[in-house]
Amino acid sequence: MKTIALVLFLVTYVLMIALANKRPYIALISAALYVALGIMPIGQIWSAIDWNVLMMLAGTMGTVFLFIESKMPNRLADLLLKKTPNVMWAVVAMSAFAGVVSAFVDNVATVLMLAPVGLAVCRRLKLSPVIMLICISVSSNLQGAATLVGDTTSIMLGGYAEMNFLDFLFMKGRPGIFWAVELGALATIPVIMLFFRRHRSPVRIAELTPVEDYFPTWLLLATVGLLIAASFAPNTPKNINGYICMGIFLIGMIHSSVKNHGFSQVKATLKEIDYPTLLLLGSLFVVIQSLSQAGVIDDVAQLFVKMGGGNLFVTYTLIVWGSVLMSAFIDNIPYVATMLPVVTGIASMMGCSPYVLYYGLLTGATLGGNLTPIGASANIATISILQKEGHPVKTLDFLKIGVPFTLAAVTVGYLFIWFVWAGV
Repeated sequence: MKTIALVLFLVTYVLMIALANKRPYIALISAALYVALGIMPIGQIWSAIDWNVLMMLAGTMGTVFLFIESKMPNRLADLLLKKTPNVMWAVVAMSAFAGVVSAFVDNVATVLMLAPVGLAVCRRLKLSPVIMLICISVSSNLQGAATLVGDTTSIMLGGYAEMNFLDFLFMKGRPGIFWAVELGALATIPVIMLFFRRHRSPVRIAELTPVEDYFPTWLLLATVGLLIAASFAPNTPKNINGYICMGIFLIGMIHSSVKNHGFSQVKATLKEIDYPTLLLLGSLFVVIQSLSQAGVIDDVAQLFVKMGGGNLFVTYTLIVWGSVLMSAFIDNIPYVATMLPVVTGIASMMGCSPYVLYYGLLTGATLGGNLTPIGASANIATISILQKEGHPVKTLDFLKIGVPFTLAAVTVGYLFIWFVWAGV
């Protein structure tokens, strides 16, 4: 049964890589086959799915769409650009702002919000927007791992390891992964400045983008505030974070329907929720639990321990940089979903805390997507936007930015996590 489970998983993974647009359905069929073969008992399907993660993801998607539609992100970007002295610092500021926004908003949504601003600035200054938009893209992808709600992989780690919002900042009296990501972001600033060192023309913003509705901004702040409050509350329900995100989203839809005297905005918001990703995650939860039931996860964990020679530093290094290479070419959602239980098994076998390996996995898998133009959805969206604007992006052009950016960010995060968490 173990061999069948492994072969089915490998076929599933190959098909998901080869048929990227069909991944949710491939994962669903795979989950159904595990059930049909008796590897996953029918009675355990519901408990295998992490409903807290799915509710957090769906609720955050809806609230973020309302936030984008309010034009508040564009207003904030305009205010930021007004404070910059020249093009070089404008790109640094826009990249940093993309990172801050992406810590709370989906990476692709961040790019869609800020790309028009970057294009407008480049038009005014008669510059090619390629490098600026790529910098915005890789910065948004970098910061997704900083908070519990920043990226799907962060939400997955939070749900799997039962981490709350504050655990990403400080956990067990030590700095959390948030600080590793932020230090990595700081390390990328010299890389951006190097590319724009000759661009010192002033940036001028004629007028600020008007905000159409301030309520979604308060909703997003309330989401973060309540997630933090839930971190302190005792005896909270298991799915409390999911309830908070869905509850805030429901309030946003009610406000929108009252404000617009109808349900047109509500329908538009519901359409913007990424249902295929929710289906993919739900199916993957069943697939991974099936592998665990069959004993495959334990075998993979043993393989990693053997490759690392029983040395924690070598094993940690393999996980971080192996994740960078994997995420440069494949989607990090199924990869992280697969590796989380593997990492737990490795930590158990080595008799160490799993957090150094959890954080290493998330750092490598999230930041590694910046290595290539196909490694992250945000990068693919950016290249599509540039092509529509008549600026095709060559792979070499992307690598010139993506490789040094990724190496700087991952190296700093890799060292920080090891020195802070290896002794726990």
